[in-house]
This record gives sequence, C-alpha cells and structure tokens, in this order.
Amino acid sequence: MKNKTFNTKALLIATALSVFMISLVFFGSRNLQNFDAALITYLFGTLFAFFGIVYRYSVWLQRPPTWIYFKRGVSYLVTGKVFSHLWFVSKESIENIAFQKFIYPRGKYRWIAHFMIAVGCTSAFLITIPLTFGWIHFTLAPGGIDIYEAHFFGFHIMSFKLGSVIAFLTFHALNWSSWLVILGSLYYLRRRLTNPGLIATQTFEGDLLPLILLIAISVTGLGLTYSYQFMKGFAFDFLAVTHAVTVIMFLIWIPFGKFFHIIQRPAQIGAHIYKKEGMKQGMAICEHTGKEFTTNLHVNDLKIVTKELGFNFDREDGSSHLDLSPEGKRSRLAQAHLKARQEGGKLFG
Repeated sequence: MKNKTFNTKALLIATALSVFMISLVFFGSRNLQNFDAALITYLFGTLFAFFGIVYRYSVWLQRPPTWIYFKRGVSYLVTGKVFSHLWFVSKESIENIAFQKFIYPRGKYRWIAHFMIAVGCTSAFLITIPLTFGWIHFTLAPGGIDIYEAHFFGFHIMSFKLGSVIAFLTFHALNWSSWLVILGSLYYLRRRLTNPGLIATQTFEGDLLPLILLIAISVTGLGLTYSYQFMKGFAFDFLAVTHAVTVIMFLIWIPFGKFFHIIQRPAQIGAHIYKKEGMKQGMAICEHTGKEFTTNLHVNDLKIVTKELGFNFDREDGSSHLDLSPEGKRSRLAQAHLKARQEGGKLFG
C-alpha cells in the first residue's frame, strides 16, 4: 500500500479557510477597489503562508497527544468556571504572549532581545497584513490637501493632518518595528556566532537563517524609507525587489521552519489550563517512591494516548507501568536487570 504524502483532512481545512480568507480580501477591500495592485506578490506570499500554517497546525492537532491537550483545554475553557478561565487566559496572554515572561528566567538580556523581536514582528504583521489585503487604506479628505483619512474595510475610522504627530507615528510605524527586530536579532545572531555550546548544536536553516531573514527584511524596509526621504529615490527599485524577495522567503518559511513556534506558542496556554484543572482533580502518587509526580488526569490520558499509538503498558495485575514516576520506572528497570543477571548466574560481563 502506497503511503500518503499529504493529510486529506488538513488539506480540506486549509483549502476551505484559504478560500474564506480570499473572500475576506475581496469584500474587505470593497470588491478590490481599495486593493493596491503593487502588493500582489505580498498577497500571494501571505496566502501561501496562511495555507501552510493552517495545514501544518491541522496535522499537528490530529496527533493524539496534541489533540487530547487541545480537546481538554477547550472543554475546560468553555465549561464550568468560564470567567475564571477567561481571567487565567487573559493573564497568561499578557504575561507570556505580550511580555514574553517565559524567556526572562533564561536571562535579562535574552528576554529584552526576544521581547523586541516579538513586539517588532507582531506590530509589523498587524500593520502589513491589513494593508496588503486592502482592509486598511488612506485617502485625502474631500476638499482638503493636507488632511488624510484612514479607512478600515471601507469605513472611515479617523482623520489626521499631514505633519502631525499622529501622521508621523502612523507613516513610520514599520520603521519602529524594523529597528526593534534588528536590535533583537543582532543580539541573538551574535550569541549564536560566539557561544560554543550553540555553535556545536545549531544548524544554518534552523537557527541562523531565521535571524538573517529578519534582519534582511528590516534593513531593506528601512532602506526604502531612507531612499525616498534622504537619497532622492536612489536604489529604490533594487531595495523594493530585495525587500519583496526577503519578505516572501520569510512568509514561505513560516509553516516549515522555526517560525512556526510563533503559531504554536498560544497553545501553551491551553496546556497550562489542563495542568491547573488536573491539580484540582488530584495528584498521582508513585507506587514505588510514594511521592506525587503528576496529576491523575495526566496519567489517565497518557494511558489512552499510548494505546492509540499502539503501546500497551498494562501489567498482569491490572495496574500500569505508567502509574510509576520517572524515578520509579528507572528503579524498576534496574531491579529487572538485576533479577535477570541473578537468574543467569552472572552479575558482570
């Protein structure tokens, strides 16, 4: 029997959501009236990335361990103490998604660099994706020559005067994002080029290429601004093409490379809810050490998942090897080895 090279269910989900996204582009830009044709290559790159992300995420969720975490997390979130869970999710999102608190124990400077990259990338996505899809566009106010209007999905949102603080911050928002990404990426690039431990274990495509792409995107993006503002358009075409190439490479790389962890990170909140609820239901005690080592919920779900994967750790007396803690498993394994050697009459060799 020939092995499948793709997951049919994930393919259908990714296709359906991509068609839905294309329809949002069409209607959000008022039948493409507000769509900038110069951004067509960015649109295709973004749609490809979206399709790949949804496909890979769907495959990832179909794995038995991931699916049981996801299923339990959603059920706990929408049932029982809904508001308590929503407060927990909000708190976790602010601490670990917005402020990247989970990085801080690894070092203050690593956290600062990671935070800058996260803020820079997030703000850049929030700006460029609506612009690329035609959801946001700017026009001169009727009868005015220095008043700009901002529109979202074709609806007027606000007006501001050219030369104002709002105009300066709005039109240079991507520049601030670029500087944050550059500074954060340079810190990590320096670390990966000088730390012996990282040099010994890292790969170019997995660790260095993502940082190089982020720096290239940001530098060429800044170059476009400085070209038309300070260099009278010098090398603008070259920078525009280079920027487009690096951005599209980045978008294509998201579903398949290290950047995919950006999409997976929010799921960690579900795992935290799972752990929190499991602790409320009671802790599992290792029969060998007599100590708590995880939750009963986790042990019971682990028994289900391992059987789905074709592994059966049940014992003849009806108990399971999974009822043992890692320390207990190691001790029982050592005892089994000792017993086998004693029965063989040879303790060494």
